[in-house]
Amino acid sequence: MKRSTDRILTTHTGSLPRPPDLLEMIEAREGGRPYDVVAFDERVRTAVAEVVKDQVSAGIDIVSDGEQGKPSFATYVKNRLSGFDGANPDMRVFADRRDFPEWSATTKLSSLATTPRPMCTAPLGWRDRAAFETDIRNLQSAIQGAAPEEAFIPSASLGIIAEIMANRYYPSEREYLYALADVMKEEYEAIANAGFVLQIDAPDAAMGRHSQFWDSPLEDFLAALELRVEVLNHALAGIPEEQVRFHICWGNYEGPHNHDVPLKDIVDIVLKVNAGAYSVEASNPRHAHEWQVWEDVKLPDGKVLIPGVIDSTTNFIEHPEVVAERIVCYAELVGRENVIAGTDCGFGTSAGLDKVHPTVMWAKFRTMAEGAELASRRLWG
Repeated sequence: MKRSTDRILTTHTGSLPRPPDLLEMIEAREGGRPYDVVAFDERVRTAVAEVVKDQVSAGIDIVSDGEQGKPSFATYVKNRLSGFDGANPDMRVFADRRDFPEWSATTKLSSLATTPRPMCTAPLGWRDRAAFETDIRNLQSAIQGAAPEEAFIPSASLGIIAEIMANRYYPSEREYLYALADVMKEEYEAIANAGFVLQIDAPDAAMGRHSQFWDSPLEDFLAALELRVEVLNHALAGIPEEQVRFHICWGNYEGPHNHDVPLKDIVDIVLKVNAGAYSVEASNPRHAHEWQVWEDVKLPDGKVLIPGVIDSTTNFIEHPEVVAERIVCYAELVGRENVIAGTDCGFGTSAGLDKVHPTVMWAKFRTMAEGAELASRRLWG
């Protein structure tokens, strides 16, 4: 994993908007409608090449494949694993949506974000290993000409899979999580073995408090998080920590977030994940103050912090000076070499739901790169 040894490096959280023609094919596939499989695979390949080139042009040092072929950062798993079936009749309830039903009624969701999610109804296994092999091959090809500093591929955490695709087969949540670990381990290992950084997308590590455990004591959520970290470490066994990034967020949506669990309540558990870097929301109005956590919590030796220095839910383009201030603040607390500038979350979490217009997103990336350059001058002279 690259470090900011002589300047602040930039990255993001993984998902990026899909081109309109590719989005049409993803929607057809997810909706069970006919589509040209060969044309789809080729368009994903070219879309990855395009989005990697665009990231480098915008000043992103550590790039991803943009999750171009996936319907979302987590539900893609249902297309790769066997054991899922049916449609979960229980909708997740977000605590802030309960508090503000009038606001909730006005929020727009993409058709893919509202697609019924299956349940685990049989033993888990692989039915499409070729899918993650294709992800790897597409990114390998894309970085050949673009020459970024480094590249990563996101993969869903065990906890978020278990949260959105409920268990109706295994005797306990623990057994379900360990079954997920044993199958997802293959995807995790393949990404790392290909030489890429593996990013574990784990919104459940923070968002789970107000989406799954909103009506339970905090202790219940923390116990569930401890279990998920234990099982994730089981799945990551054998993968060098320096090849793993762990991303947490409180839900990639512009909303009240008045029930978000504070970072200080979960940070000690998050740091137990066997990862070389931790990616954390840090610029939205509900969490922008949480740099203070790192005054009291020591980032473990050899680890990297990736604070979000631009927001992923609004069309404000942050000023480079604001970005620089945020970076310098973290660098002064945990060490400049231990900071990589990132984004709060992805810009294409669910295909077709672009909260930030793509043209604005690229401008936000450019301003992040400008802010990182300003911060580098201040930190290195």
